[in-house]
Amino acid sequence: MPEKRYKWRREDYREKTKGLLMLNTGDGKGKTTAAIGTMVRAAGRGLKCCMMQFMKSATDRYGEHETLEKLGIEVHTMGAGFTWDTQNKTVDVKTSEDTWALCVEKMRSGEYDLLVFDELLYVLSYGFLDIQKVIDEIKTIRAAQPHLHLILTGRNVDNALQTMIDEADLVTEMREIKHPFNAGIYAQQGIEF
Repeated sequence: MPEKRYKWRREDYREKTKGLLMLNTGDGKGKTTAAIGTMVRAAGRGLKCCMMQFMKSATDRYGEHETLEKLGIEVHTMGAGFTWDTQNKTVDVKTSEDTWALCVEKMRSGEYDLLVFDELLYVLSYGFLDIQKVIDEIKTIRAAQPHLHLILTGRNVDNALQTMIDEADLVTEMREIKHPFNAGIYAQQGIEF
């Protein structure tokens, strides 16, 4: 039996596509994992993807880095570690500003179909970046590139993200029901990193 292939990638893909602003938030596990799954699907369909990670340490190497690079997906891990690791707001703000500058560069380039800004919602919730300036930049880029899909991940700390939620096309909240950490089972290679 011949292989069944769906021809979906049209010549006018960018002209006929409505880019989505998607938020993966909540206190449950899986925000980054869901974004990575979407990138894998998109890359499989020939979309050019890139992920910037705001808080994960630039010196760490995670399983998703290995996989995404094999698929030709750029990954830029820019963080100094989570805020509870650094405990230095000045460093966290500077790292956030530098990472956001790269995000803006990638958005403005016009080279991508899907960009993931991993942990940006944490950064906005903590006030490390001005949420209105971020929204304004995203709106400007989306107007110029209506095909561009964006996925932002992270927790909505103290419900600080309502303006971003209002701007989004899709908001998914991961809710923790049960977590192995509470039973003394710590992060495991291949599952959490």
